[in-house]
Amino acid sequence: MKRLLFMVLASLLISTSIPPMASADSSTDLVNTARSYIGTPYSYGGTTSSGFDCSGYTQHVFKQSGISIPRTTGQQIAIGTAVSKSNLKTGDIVFFNTSGKGVSHNGIYIGSGKFIHSSSSQGVMISSINDPAYWGSRYIGARRVKDFTPETLVAKADPAPIAIKYATRAEIAKTLVAELGLEKTSTRSDFSDVPADHPNFNAIVAVADAGIFSGYDGKFNPNGEMTRAQLAKVLVEAFGLEGATQTSFTDVPKEHWANDYINTLYHHGITTGYGDGTYGLHDKVTAHQFKTFIDRLN
Repeated sequence: MKRLLFMVLASLLISTSIPPMASADSSTDLVNTARSYIGTPYSYGGTTSSGFDCSGYTQHVFKQSGISIPRTTGQQIAIGTAVSKSNLKTGDIVFFNTSGKGVSHNGIYIGSGKFIHSSSSQGVMISSINDPAYWGSRYIGARRVKDFTPETLVAKADPAPIAIKYATRAEIAKTLVAELGLEKTSTRSDFSDVPADHPNFNAIVAVADAGIFSGYDGKFNPNGEMTRAQLAKVLVEAFGLEGATQTSFTDVPKEHWANDYINTLYHHGITTGYGDGTYGLHDKVTAHQFKTFIDRLN
């Protein structure tokens, strides 16, 4: 009798002390999963937490919630049920035309006119579907692939954005010296902001001696950042790359000074551009992007 009483009490204790698992059918679950990747960098063709493209991100998030959807935006817009903009619910997949050639981007609607997505410029982030500067005019529709049980979604403040780490000129110089085995031939720096005790003195002088980098007004600007156009020129000249394949990046005019450099990088498979068909001429180079370029050069 005592043994039976003990087992009953034990079962009651267990059942009341362990919180119930969240339902796999919960849109709150889906949104929490989607938010957990905020700050993850964009990667063309990426389907993992090391880097996503837009449809790779939506597929991954839904998979984590036990829902299988196809891989590409073109395939994803063909599944589920079409939903009007006025009837959007949390968990619907929203689609955009960013290329002028049909569906080319998507994300997950999270309520209050916002969606979460893997942006080609900033990685996973939250944006407004009605943003008058960009997304509002490019919205083309939505699909509901899961009719979640009606529930009250408690609004959350957007998490503080994760600071994007950009590659500095000094860091780029240091990496190129290591990759190319460069050594300085000068004993002093010609740059007023690179004294002999600068931590990257040897690397900066070495890339300057090799003609890979030049300064401006007598300064190197070691903590400054580079644009993707500037980096294309540096990499092509530093690694002696030749050959070019004419690209169709929508933001690179044929007459632009960096056009040939970018085409050469593309020819060698060093860059594929962003998922929306742009290269990002004026975007600052992130540390992740620079590492990707270097990995592809090896």
